[in-house]
Amino acid sequence: MSKIVPLISSGVSGPLGVLHLPRLWLKISLDATGQLPDDYRVGIGGFDTMVLDGLGLDKDEFLAYIKDSKPTYCQLEKWILGKKGGSLDDAAVKELNNVISGYIFPDEMRASICSDSGIPDDGSIKDIISLNNLDDWYSFHKAMLS
Repeated sequence: MSKIVPLISSGVSGPLGVLHLPRLWLKISLDATGQLPDDYRVGIGGFDTMVLDGLGLDKDEFLAYIKDSKPTYCQLEKWILGKKGGSLDDAAVKELNNVISGYIFPDEMRASICSDSGIPDDGSIKDIISLNNLDDWYSFHKAMLS
Protein backbone atom coordinates (compact mmCIF):
# COMPACT_ATOMS: atom_id res chain seq x y z
CA MET A 1 0.00 0.00 0.00
CA SER A 2 1.37 3.41 -0.89
CA LYS A 3 2.04 6.10 1.68
CA ILE A 4 0.34 9.49 1.42
CA VAL A 5 1.93 12.68 2.74
CA PRO A 6 -0.77 14.63 4.63
CA LEU A 7 -0.95 17.89 2.69
CA ILE A 8 -3.63 19.58 4.77
CA SER A 9 -1.81 22.37 6.60
CA SER A 10 -2.01 22.94 10.34
CA GLY A 11 -3.13 26.44 9.36
CA VAL A 12 -6.42 25.06 8.00
CA SER A 13 -9.60 24.85 10.06
CA GLY A 14 -12.98 23.33 9.32
CA PRO A 15 -16.44 24.73 10.11
CA LEU A 16 -15.74 24.61 13.87
CA GLY A 17 -12.80 26.97 13.33
CA VAL A 18 -10.16 24.81 15.06
CA LEU A 19 -6.74 25.05 13.42
CA HIS A 20 -4.93 21.74 12.81
CA LEU A 21 -8.06 19.63 13.42
CA PRO A 22 -8.48 18.74 9.71
CA ARG A 23 -4.81 17.74 9.53
CA LEU A 24 -5.13 15.63 12.68
CA TRP A 25 -8.18 13.85 11.22
CA LEU A 26 -6.28 13.21 7.96
CA LYS A 27 -3.18 11.85 9.70
CA ILE A 28 -5.20 9.48 11.89
CA SER A 29 -7.32 8.38 8.92
CA LEU A 30 -4.21 7.65 6.86
CA ASP A 31 -2.56 5.86 9.77
CA ALA A 32 -5.65 3.69 10.31
CA THR A 33 -5.30 2.36 6.76
CA GLY A 34 -1.50 2.02 6.80
CA GLN A 35 -1.04 4.92 4.38
CA LEU A 36 0.67 7.50 6.61
CA PRO A 37 4.44 7.74 6.07
CA ASP A 38 6.36 6.18 8.95
CA ASP A 39 8.03 9.43 10.06
CA TYR A 40 4.74 11.21 10.90
CA ARG A 41 3.48 11.27 14.49
CA VAL A 42 -0.18 10.55 15.15
CA GLY A 43 -2.09 11.87 18.15
CA ILE A 44 0.96 12.44 20.32
CA GLY A 45 3.00 15.56 20.87
CA GLY A 46 2.98 18.88 19.12
CA PHE A 47 -0.22 20.29 17.70
CA ASP A 48 -1.99 16.91 17.93
CA THR A 49 -1.80 17.00 21.72
CA MET A 50 -2.50 20.75 21.84
CA VAL A 51 -5.73 20.31 19.88
CA LEU A 52 -6.96 17.32 21.87
CA ASP A 53 -6.13 18.98 25.19
CA GLY A 54 -7.46 22.35 24.04
CA LEU A 55 -10.80 20.79 23.13
CA GLY A 56 -10.85 18.65 26.27
CA LEU A 57 -11.04 15.40 24.31
CA ASP A 58 -9.79 12.01 25.45
CA LYS A 59 -6.93 11.03 23.12
CA ASP A 60 -7.63 7.30 23.12
CA GLU A 61 -11.35 7.76 22.52
CA PHE A 62 -10.67 10.27 19.73
CA LEU A 63 -8.16 7.99 17.99
CA ALA A 64 -10.43 4.97 18.34
CA TYR A 65 -13.42 6.84 16.92
CA ILE A 66 -11.54 7.83 13.78
CA LYS A 67 -9.81 4.47 13.34
CA ASP A 68 -12.94 2.39 13.95
CA SER A 69 -15.67 4.57 12.42
CA LYS A 70 -13.65 6.17 9.60
CA PRO A 71 -15.79 9.34 9.67
CA THR A 72 -15.75 12.11 7.11
CA TYR A 73 -14.30 15.31 8.46
CA CYS A 74 -17.73 16.84 9.06
CA GLN A 75 -18.87 13.67 10.83
CA LEU A 76 -15.86 14.06 13.14
CA GLU A 77 -16.82 17.65 13.94
CA LYS A 78 -20.39 16.50 14.68
CA TRP A 79 -19.00 13.80 17.01
CA ILE A 80 -16.87 16.42 18.78
CA LEU A 81 -19.89 18.68 19.27
CA GLY A 82 -21.76 15.71 20.73
CA LYS A 83 -18.95 15.20 23.23
CA LYS A 84 -18.94 18.91 24.11
CA GLY A 85 -22.68 19.35 24.64
CA GLY A 86 -23.38 20.88 21.24
CA SER A 87 -20.90 23.75 21.17
CA LEU A 88 -17.29 24.71 21.75
CA ASP A 89 -15.98 27.43 24.02
CA ASP A 90 -15.16 30.21 21.54
CA ALA A 91 -12.55 31.74 23.84
CA ALA A 92 -10.79 28.38 24.23
CA VAL A 93 -10.76 27.85 20.45
CA LYS A 94 -9.38 31.36 19.90
CA GLU A 95 -6.65 30.77 22.50
CA LEU A 96 -5.75 27.39 20.96
CA ASN A 97 -5.60 28.90 17.46
CA ASN A 98 -3.37 31.72 18.72
CA VAL A 99 -0.95 29.22 20.26
CA ILE A 100 -0.86 27.17 17.06
CA SER A 101 -0.43 30.12 14.72
CA GLY A 102 2.23 31.70 16.93
CA TYR A 103 4.35 28.62 17.62
CA ILE A 104 8.00 28.99 16.57
CA PHE A 105 10.26 26.10 15.57
CA PRO A 106 13.68 25.73 17.25
CA ASP A 107 16.52 27.09 15.11
CA GLU A 108 18.07 23.69 14.30
CA MET A 109 14.75 22.29 13.02
CA ARG A 110 14.14 25.41 10.94
CA ALA A 111 17.62 25.17 9.43
CA SER A 112 17.10 21.52 8.47
CA ILE A 113 13.73 22.15 6.82
CA CYS A 114 15.04 25.17 4.92
CA SER A 115 18.06 23.18 3.77
CA ASP A 116 15.91 20.26 2.57
CA SER A 117 13.64 22.70 0.74
CA GLY A 118 16.58 24.44 -0.94
CA ILE A 119 15.91 27.86 0.53
CA PRO A 120 18.21 30.01 2.64
CA ASP A 121 17.73 29.91 6.39
CA ASP A 122 17.73 33.65 6.81
CA GLY A 123 15.32 33.58 9.75
CA SER A 124 12.45 35.03 7.74
CA ILE A 125 10.35 31.87 8.13
CA LYS A 126 9.97 31.02 11.80
CA ASP A 127 6.44 29.79 12.40
CA ILE A 128 5.82 26.08 12.58
CA ILE A 129 2.85 26.17 10.19
CA SER A 130 4.93 27.56 7.33
CA LEU A 131 7.87 25.28 8.09
CA ASN A 132 5.64 22.20 8.34
CA ASN A 133 4.14 23.15 4.98
CA LEU A 134 7.62 23.32 3.44
CA ASP A 135 8.51 19.98 5.02
CA ASP A 136 5.32 18.33 3.74
CA TRP A 137 5.85 19.68 0.23
CA TYR A 138 9.46 18.44 0.24
CA SER A 139 8.36 15.03 1.57
CA PHE A 140 5.61 14.81 -1.07
CA HIS A 141 8.06 15.63 -3.85
CA LYS A 142 10.60 13.11 -2.54
CA ALA A 143 7.90 10.41 -2.35
CA MET A 144 6.79 11.13 -5.92
CA LEU A 145 10.32 10.55 -7.18
CA SER A 146 10.77 7.19 -5.45
